[in-house]
Amino acid sequence: MPVTPVPFDPALNGVLQAMSQGQEAAPPSPATVEAMRASASLMPTPSVSEVIGAREIDAEERTVPGPEGAPDLDVTVLRPRRPAGPVPGLYNIHGGGMVSGHRHQDTARLADLVEELGVVAVNVEYRLAPEHPDPAPVEDCYAGLRWMSEHAAELGVDPRRVVVMGGSAGGGLSAGVALLARDRGGPPLAGQLLLCPMLDDRNTTVSSHQYDGLGTWQRAMNLLGWRALLGDRAGDPAAEVPVYAAPARAGDLSGLPPAFVEAGSAELFRDEDVAYASAVWAAGGQAELHIWQGAFHGFDVFAPDHEVTRAALAARLSWLRRVLEL
Repeated sequence: MPVTPVPFDPALNGVLQAMSQGQEAAPPSPATVEAMRASASLMPTPSVSEVIGAREIDAEERTVPGPEGAPDLDVTVLRPRRPAGPVPGLYNIHGGGMVSGHRHQDTARLADLVEELGVVAVNVEYRLAPEHPDPAPVEDCYAGLRWMSEHAAELGVDPRRVVVMGGSAGGGLSAGVALLARDRGGPPLAGQLLLCPMLDDRNTTVSSHQYDGLGTWQRAMNLLGWRALLGDRAGDPAAEVPVYAAPARAGDLSGLPPAFVEAGSAELFRDEDVAYASAVWAAGGQAELHIWQGAFHGFDVFAPDHEVTRAALAARLSWLRRVLEL
């Protein structure tokens, strides 16, 4: 198995080095999850009102029904202050390796899209592994999408023009939600925006080995995230792992909404993401694939002023305008 990594873009490598200064790598363990969450809680996250500022966006916090027999879900709704009739919708699922993160980490990304495109965004909070292993996360996300569809008129959303989206674990869950929507007969989706999605628990690709100890999301942490979600089934090719949890295992990707798949060339999800787009094409579906040269996992978050980030944001906007008929 080749292990020589694709080099990071020089400017992005400088960002990585600055991020890692003074940090000592330790082998991940279950305690690492608690450390990740504690560290994230100490990082200031701007409030929704701070992110919106003076922009013509209204925000509302809602509690909506979860899956049958499960707790209710918290969602944040962002919408244009003066919408022009029913508008398209974005249903967002945050990242965090299935074990950490929260919906408000994506508020800035969504507010930019609401302002730029005039859409309504619903941002969902879901239960995290290992306390809530599969199928809790993906079922929570599907329940939130159902609520959005059933309340489309109240939200001012055109239910025929809704895209499910997310990054990293949120991208994997978005792909899982799209599969659930197909197999359960709805809600209808206009597309799935999958940003460096976490799709394959087996971790057998070249890129999954190339970034063992390198980058922002490394092989050992990925193995830990999948084990938290799936337990002993994680990585076992003979295990019965639901395709909604690990969409790369799906044998049938027909009948899905158009997919936008994005990753960096210098990250461990690169090859599984390329394979997923290829499998959509093989099934006769629509997929648009972007692999950004020298980019690491989550480059747009950590290097917002880099030229590759500007290119990636422009590509996402172009695709959204096309699939949402804007």
